[in-house]
Amino acid sequence: MKYLNLGRTGLKVSRLCLGTMNFGSYTNEQDSYEIMDKALELGINFFDTANVYGNINNKGTGVGETENIIGRWLLKGNNRREKIVLATKVFAKMGEGPNDKGLSAYNIRKSCNDSLMRLKTDHIDLYQMHHIDNETPLDEIWQAMEQLVREGKIIYVGSSNFAAWNIAQAQCIASNRHFMGLVSEQSLYNLCDRMIELEVVPACREYGIGIIPWSPLKEGLLGGILQKNDKQRSSVERINKLSEKFISQLKSYESFCREIGEKPANVALAWLLNNPVVTSPIIGPRTIEQLTDSLQSLEINLTEDSLKKLDEIWPGPGGEAPKAYAW
Repeated sequence: MKYLNLGRTGLKVSRLCLGTMNFGSYTNEQDSYEIMDKALELGINFFDTANVYGNINNKGTGVGETENIIGRWLLKGNNRREKIVLATKVFAKMGEGPNDKGLSAYNIRKSCNDSLMRLKTDHIDLYQMHHIDNETPLDEIWQAMEQLVREGKIIYVGSSNFAAWNIAQAQCIASNRHFMGLVSEQSLYNLCDRMIELEVVPACREYGIGIIPWSPLKEGLLGGILQKNDKQRSSVERINKLSEKFISQLKSYESFCREIGEKPANVALAWLLNNPVVTSPIIGPRTIEQLTDSLQSLEINLTEDSLKKLDEIWPGPGGEAPKAYAW
């Protein structure tokens, strides 16, 4: 396994981050344990979750099932907690009360304590804001986060789904408060979805914020979906919904992957890892095989010609703003 500093911090995390969104919903508890055990064995020390992941009750609120599964796994001992960098998130609706969602100081404090209880730990290594909250002042958010750091309940703070403006504003206010601020940003980023290259990527580079891409395989679209003949439910549904444009791109993409002798999923991950602002793409394996296969992405060296070909197949926004759209 290879490791990299998380953004501008001194914290070393694995180049692949284990996503746990499937735990408790698509992956049962025992299989989740086995995947986490295997991840540790393979050297993956970065685990990502969220308070809302897992089963959702019939009222449409989170029940924290994924965090519960991780917590019960941590209780199995062998210094599991000390071997991982544990990240979770706050924002989503977790109850019926008016203050059971968002980034108010009230909800940040309550949600952190609830996550700690479910995760069976005394601290969270990376506490991430799951979405921007335009109804809560950033001074209030940072005051709450600072208090959690002082209490030793969290170590670092990250964001998710923030625009470049949100990131810049958050960092300016954090700096005025003499607080470290954001160290990571979790964004939708893959060969198909490259919008963040316009402004989020350069903002993160400027502020020393590590990007943690979510959905690096576009929900399986970039995982060799046309090659698969096992007729998985998700594959069939997705193929039926693809536009003709995507079909053409996928044929070219999978053909290119065959030419270089690599699996499409691993090429998609390797492309992200080639970006110096990217710290760790989040992989969400449902099986041990998917987990172990993903490690090959760390060994793929994409040449300039290969990167150019991928840009031709999956063109981005044209570079960074404003050069992408102005003289």
